[in-house]
Amino acid sequence: MRDRSTSDRRDGVTEVFVAHRNLLFTVAYEMLGSAADAEDVLQETWLRWVGVDPGIVRDQRAYLVRITTRQALSHLRTLGRRKESYVGPWLPEPLLTTPDVAEDVELADSVSMAMLLVLETLAPTERAVFVLREVFGLGYDEIAEGVGKSPAAVRQIANRARAHVAARRPRGAASADEARRTVEEFRRAVETGELQRLLDILAPDVVLLTDGGGVVRAALAPVVGAGRVAHVLGGIAAALSVRPAQVNGEPALIVRLGGEIDTVMALRIDNGLITGIYAVRNPEKLSRLGRDIVLSR
Repeated sequence: MRDRSTSDRRDGVTEVFVAHRNLLFTVAYEMLGSAADAEDVLQETWLRWVGVDPGIVRDQRAYLVRITTRQALSHLRTLGRRKESYVGPWLPEPLLTTPDVAEDVELADSVSMAMLLVLETLAPTERAVFVLREVFGLGYDEIAEGVGKSPAAVRQIANRARAHVAARRPRGAASADEARRTVEEFRRAVETGELQRLLDILAPDVVLLTDGGGVVRAALAPVVGAGRVAHVLGGIAAALSVRPAQVNGEPALIVRLGGEIDTVMALRIDNGLITGIYAVRNPEKLSRLGRDIVLSR
């Protein structure tokens, strides 16, 4: 029979972890762009947390975020090596998100496909610092403990990462209403396959990225230009069912073929036109689309 104090301690440790689980998943996902890897990070965080005496931890939230950050950094470096041999463009794993994520404008922006791709251009430590500082508002001292740098170094990294992201993030980010309208117009254009309707909503320099992971058919290089993108999209209308959804905090489209999810299309919208289309087709990245994911800050 287990000692009662041991049982109570285990229950208390579990309660604290569960209370912060959504936050920890969000931290890991924003750093990795992969829900599967984020879940692995949470498992490793739990294994380390369960061995800690909570009585000696002053700030449990900060302590858990620190463990998660360290584990995510380790995964991020491994993930970087995997991406080097990835077939075709690599895109973040799309998540069906709850309505409250979209209501938190800053959170929705930080987990959007467009922003996650911008974060991909940062070095691992820069990405961790940017996410923890700009998204979760952690202090430089807290971040320093998580990434193994001095607070002064973290401040410099944060400034560098902030400038890097600012130069690459969407310029004329659409409001929630404009995004919904644009996605709906895009849905109708894709469903009808009308070339002019597609051209009217695509920016001249629009880029289509398709992630098939070498498992399903997908373009192995970006498709650039309204004419070429419209030609690709115009040929898929007849066999597919296209429905709107909330993906990564923003309106998107889920494409079904024979009742099964075939593709998730997230959009980057600038000044009312679609400048980026991120089409995830890799079946391994579509397996979690059966349920809404709760993200939090």
